[in-house]
Amino acid sequence: MKILVLGGAGYIGTHTMVELLNQNHEVVCIDNLYNSSYIAVKRVEEITGKKVSFYNQDLLDREEFLNIFCSENNKRKIDVVVMMAGYKAVGESVEKPLEYYENNLLSLINTLYVMKKYDCHNIIFSSSATVYGVPKSTPIYEDFNASDIKNVSNPYGRTKAIIERILMDYAIANKDFKPVLLRYFNPVGAHESGLIGEDPKGIPNNLMPFISQVAVGKRDTLHIFGNDYNTKDGTGVRDYIHVVDLAIGHVKALQIFNNNFKSKYKNEIDNVYIYNLGTGNGYSVLEVVEAYEKACGHSINYDFKERRSGDLDTVFCDKEKAYVDLGFEAKYGIDVMCESSYNFQKKNPMGYVE
Repeated sequence: MKILVLGGAGYIGTHTMVELLNQNHEVVCIDNLYNSSYIAVKRVEEITGKKVSFYNQDLLDREEFLNIFCSENNKRKIDVVVMMAGYKAVGESVEKPLEYYENNLLSLINTLYVMKKYDCHNIIFSSSATVYGVPKSTPIYEDFNASDIKNVSNPYGRTKAIIERILMDYAIANKDFKPVLLRYFNPVGAHESGLIGEDPKGIPNNLMPFISQVAVGKRDTLHIFGNDYNTKDGTGVRDYIHVVDLAIGHVKALQIFNNNFKSKYKNEIDNVYIYNLGTGNGYSVLEVVEAYEKACGHSINYDFKERRSGDLDTVFCDKEKAYVDLGFEAKYGIDVMCESSYNFQKKNPMGYVE
């Protein structure tokens, strides 16, 4: 297949491109490098020994986007679009809601217009467990009411929920259109080579990159928000999934676009496919810290802060649907997640730099 990866220079995008190339798919990448690096794309080529057609372009410019799509489509038809582009920091989205709604929603809408013009019907959308808001129970199943944006606690998560609804509505109106919504839980870790990994700009918003920066001395102390949750050690429990497992999940999802694919589940909308991508297990913050200390060989300095509003005690997914339909099952545990994360951070203490 020929696959267009939008936002492919980012953390999840680079790992996904590696797995796609390893399966001999042709990959085209568009990224405006707002929160990513072209160095990472070159390292994807280094890992795989294969070429990525790369375009530094903002998806908000529909005309230029059309030109790129047309040019690549003329060389060989684009079979699938993987939509990973978008702003993704929860805290920043609260401070800059207009920018998040403009960028994330218009990028998707422009993508659909371009796909329509060139008769491309297949899209994989990088969604998020944030669309579940406060789930009614754990584990979280795909049929929980995720389309109700009133349940979502921040603008970033609402853009994901709104985009899911847009894709569903468009699929209802166009029976040939086939969107796959992959709801990520908490991606962590890095490629075993240490050449690509998570390199957030500014202060990390997620646990693992913050721990890794403390581990290599880039930051002094890890702040843990809350130690009074109803969990075994008082810290929040989350479903962490190795980024390589997550990337493989995208490769597994490509089978949906085969004409003979049949889901074993009754979908709310026949031509819309929704899957959780997680491990189905939860690790507490302190368990992650302990595993990281084992990986790096020394202690991680941390302190406790007040718990954040809206944070939940325990969140993990039900993984059965992705396993039954796609044959997807995460294989890496917390030790490998931490070891690979530290390997990348140790080899790239300042991230992607020239």
